[in-house]
Amino acid sequence: MLKLGTVGLCLSLGVGCIASVHADDTSGMVFYRYIDSRGVTVLDRQGVPAEYAGKGYEVLNMRGRVIQVIPPALTGDQAREAQAAAQAAKAQADADAQLTRLYSSVTDVDRARARKLAELDSLISVARSNIQGLASQQASLQSQAADQERAGRVVSQSLIDQMNDTTDQQQHLNDEIQRYQSAKQQADKGFAQDRARLQQLLSQ
Repeated sequence: MLKLGTVGLCLSLGVGCIASVHADDTSGMVFYRYIDSRGVTVLDRQGVPAEYAGKGYEVLNMRGRVIQVIPPALTGDQAREAQAAAQAAKAQADADAQLTRLYSSVTDVDRARARKLAELDSLISVARSNIQGLASQQASLQSQAADQERAGRVVSQSLIDQMNDTTDQQQHLNDEIQRYQSAKQQADKGFAQDRARLQQLLSQ
């Protein structure tokens, strides 16, 4: 085990030391450089003691050149952060691969967006048309109920059930329209993100 200053001492010894260095170079001997508990830099041919290895160290050849750097061991939090970062990077790489399989240009993204929004607009249009039909049906049923009341009769249960069912169907269709409109917003946002990411990938 040598203190750091020993290397300088060796270099000052002249030809005899140089010959020794060359001999050691050919034998593949190396030094391990680490910081001990007192904060002193240590060079050791035997290796790094276990209590210091986790703090990181360097491997030097006999010429004093660093040939390998062993970083400090990760703490529990650092290891978890590194794992999360690796998982996020893999997920992004998978998403990028899928994106480039789906689209070869931003024009493809724009066309897909237009098709999706047109499809949702069509569904909204159909739902609104059905609501209008149900509203007409509801008005007819209410007219029949009014006729029964004017005739002094109790409105039949079947008529009441039909009116309630028509009301429920209209509410269901209104809920569907809201879902379609929400889907349009999400789709528009998603396509915008895909377009921007694809532009970035294609420019790389």
